[in-house]
Amino acid sequence: MTDLEPTRLSLHAVAELLVAGPQKRDSDTVRLRRVPGGFGTVKAPEASVVDGDLVTESASFALDGQTIGEVAAAAGITPFDLRQWHRDFTSFTTDSALTVDADAAGVLADAWRIGDEALAAFAPDTERVLWPEHFDMAATVGAMTFGVSPGDHFIGVPYAYVLPGTTDGVDDPFWNQSFGAATTIADLGGRTEDVVAYFEQGRALLNG
Repeated sequence: MTDLEPTRLSLHAVAELLVAGPQKRDSDTVRLRRVPGGFGTVKAPEASVVDGDLVTESASFALDGQTIGEVAAAAGITPFDLRQWHRDFTSFTTDSALTVDADAAGVLADAWRIGDEALAAFAPDTERVLWPEHFDMAATVGAMTFGVSPGDHFIGVPYAYVLPGTTDGVDDPFWNQSFGAATTIADLGGRTEDVVAYFEQGRALLNG
């Protein structure tokens, strides 16, 4: 598989500094949403990352090989840092160069798609959010959180997870991580329905 980390870190920086950050400044929310080929804002100013490019209301801007500052200047965006709101945040600055591989960007976008579709099927009445802090698509159902991450320092490839919200009933092998449960999307079977089944298994274990 293509090395996802350089692209993931670069797109995470763009998500925080050029997409969610300006949205926080102007509309007081960091919530993002999945869009075809990537992710985007839910409120003004409108911005998204699609197929590895930054897209605004007026134009599209290539990210690969550019610095955060160069992209911001070309797009007319003033970067906005989210570190005062997040415990985990990008280490990139406006001088950091971006590495965005098209194949890797496609793998990440597909993970968000699967996560969005799986959560919509699993909990259709629950808000689905792509959070810029951990770059994951997630929804909270009762005390539990279900989601799909594009990968992180913990697991380097896209994975589904369940956070139980309680220690009651977590003595099953399903709970294979210190925080709850996590399994790569590939190991689950790679399909939306596989992730739905995984979420249902986690909920059933806790609900009896």
